[in-house]
Amino acid sequence: MTDIELVKEAFEARKNSYSPYSEFKVGAALLTKDGKVYRGCNIENSSYGATNCAERTAIFKAVSEGERHFTAIAIVGFKDGVTPGLEEYAYPCGVCRQVMREFVNPKEFRIIVASGEDHFKSFTLEELLPCSFEPENLL
Repeated sequence: MTDIELVKEAFEARKNSYSPYSEFKVGAALLTKDGKVYRGCNIENSSYGATNCAERTAIFKAVSEGERHFTAIAIVGFKDGVTPGLEEYAYPCGVCRQVMREFVNPKEFRIIVASGEDHFKSFTLEELLPCSFEPENLL
């Protein structure tokens, strides 16, 4: 799957966002090593601590179905009626980055942030989460 195709999947996932409080809709598309895509959207709650990000929704969905090997995730987020500028991206929060770290090699896993279907940037998890707390720290 190309990066453009994965970004399009994230835009589709964004359509299912439940964000009545912030009105900031986020979609994520997680790619497995086998080429399968799991979509996720942000799901808000009036008790803000119970809100779940799009990235974690996609990851938890995939893990709950037995997937454990991921290569990339595409993320797109903005309010309806507001067209993001070419340099406006929705980066994953710290909690989502730490959840990603649980399942991926940070040197290889790519995080693609998009402000449009044809405008995006790609980073490794290691670039966005240097010096992370790793599962190996608990051994």
